[in-house]
Amino acid sequence: MNKTALKFLFLLFAACFYSAVSAQNQTIKATLISNFSNNSDAFLGYDSFGYYYQIKNNVFSKIKGKEIFEYKNVSLGEITKVDLQNPLKIVLFYEDFNTVVLLDNQLNKMTEINFTLNNTPIVVNAIGMSTQNQLWIYNVLNQQIGLFDYLNNDYKTVSTPFTETIKYYQTDFNTFYWIDKKNNFFSCDIFGKVSALGKVPDFDKLEVISSKQYIFSKANLLYFKDISKSNLNTIYEIEILEKSFDKFCYKDQILSIFTSKEITNYKIVTP
Repeated sequence: MNKTALKFLFLLFAACFYSAVSAQNQTIKATLISNFSNNSDAFLGYDSFGYYYQIKNNVFSKIKGKEIFEYKNVSLGEITKVDLQNPLKIVLFYEDFNTVVLLDNQLNKMTEINFTLNNTPIVVNAIGMSTQNQLWIYNVLNQQIGLFDYLNNDYKTVSTPFTETIKYYQTDFNTFYWIDKKNNFFSCDIFGKVSALGKVPDFDKLEVISSKQYIFSKANLLYFKDISKSNLNTIYEIEILEKSFDKFCYKDQILSIFTSKEITNYKIVTP
């Protein structure tokens, strides 16, 4: 092989290597919008009406300015999960008592469901709001995803049994997303169609944006990942001011960072 050919191959290799490294190290600049002090135990996010939600001393609160609504139920123990997808019908899950409470927009109790009393045995460890008066359910007893009609107390399974335990899950009205203990990413729709969405990097916390995108944190750094075909290997680091944080949430291009002392809101534009 002559020197010209060798030089060409070297330049080609260098270009490919640089491209791969660049794809793994791109950044997204977060633009600071606002921040305010907060002493809650858990910041849960915002709704489209400008209210934010939090938990302090196991009291669930909805706040905007001086307007505050609260709900507490000491008989059910600690709040395990909150689903805010529908601010007119909020889901509170109390795992220790296998119970869900649905609240209206002023945090009045609409319905309380004790799954232990259901005709079909159900032990829940994952839940979320779905469509048509239904709740997503992951039933530990059969290790399957199901849908529970809370108006008619009707329960049906929609998935096959899981072979691995759930490490993380998230739901929207039409989809149940989960990541298993081996970091495999899956989705299940309301008809029971299960799709494998690939493998996610190791993470401390994660939030699904869609079946193609998610944000995750590792060692107090924040990343955006796009798994569409054109961006399969691209991970973007999101540049924020905080050196450490407890939680983050993302909605409508607003990234909220929660620390022990304050909540900071950033505007980010994902690629």
